[in-house]
Amino acid sequence: MILIDVAALTGAALLVYKRKALDMKGVIAAFFVGLVTLELGGIIPFLALAAFLGIGTLATKYRYSEKAKLRIAEGKRGTRSWGNVLGNGLMAVILIIVEHMTKQDIIWIAALSSIATANADTLASELGKIFGKNPRLITNLKEKVRAGTNGGVTIQGEIFALLGALTIALITLPMFQNKGVALISITLGGFLGCNADSIIGATIENRGWFNNDLTNFAATVVGAVFGALIFLAFGG
Repeated sequence: MILIDVAALTGAALLVYKRKALDMKGVIAAFFVGLVTLELGGIIPFLALAAFLGIGTLATKYRYSEKAKLRIAEGKRGTRSWGNVLGNGLMAVILIIVEHMTKQDIIWIAALSSIATANADTLASELGKIFGKNPRLITNLKEKVRAGTNGGVTIQGEIFALLGALTIALITLPMFQNKGVALISITLGGFLGCNADSIIGATIENRGWFNNDLTNFAATVVGAVFGALIFLAFGG
């Protein structure tokens, strides 16, 4: 079975590289993230990560030239590397390993909430730059900032964040018996994690203590914790 998975992931990795979604280091990191997820977590969590990669790539490259002119585009024409892969996916992998050992639904909720955070943040950031109006600093909503500023948020970006988290929740619903609680937990966990990313960006990252990849990782940790706490609160 693992040989089939390796072959399938190799083909997918080549496609991702050809589409310039990731550079070679990013492809290698994504390959191992995908392999661990597929082998220990199964097809549904893997599909959630694949959906994040696909949706994130489309959002990043959407109207890229317009974002580039404003100097708010992802570098390398939207091609991401290993740091971005691990910043967004490492927490999920760690939790999938823990769940494989413990067999606890709450760990699944946490893992999937971390993926929902990554998807929510990417959509809010990449599409919020285009469609967002009157961005304001999340730590001081009276302060107007330019599009692409760390910690800048818009109503439109918040809507994209919610939709991004909801997408991951819907993909992974078949894993749970109590689908209502799972849907709420993963969606809200991802949404809150995305906003935590903005807060971290406006404070820690702006002070130079974190780079963007560490900010992403910290946000996925926060999203995982929120998702698990909401799951507990609703009696999941």
